[in-house]
Amino acid sequence: MNVQNLAQQLKTLANQAIPIYTQKVEAIINNQITDHNRIELTFDYMLDFCYDDEMLLLYKKLSRYYFTVNPQGTVNYINYYRERYEEEKTENKNEHKQNR
Repeated sequence: MNVQNLAQQLKTLANQAIPIYTQKVEAIINNQITDHNRIELTFDYMLDFCYDDEMLLLYKKLSRYYFTVNPQGTVNYINYYRERYEEEKTENKNEHKQNR
């Protein structure tokens, strides 16, 4: 399997996940759910797909809502995102510079 095939499979998987998590996030917000476990489990699963811009927007939407419920929990999940994806971006930039 080459990199292009893997990237396409990841995009396909994210495209399948987006409607599922859109529904879950909308239900949490519209029903004003405050169950920390339910919201944080949703964050946990969504985090795996935040390489996709549309999922990242959904993650941010849930973050804005969750901040009204649990500010510290929200900060934790923002940091989890940063640890996973921001460091990856920095590493990729450094590799690109080294390859020049």
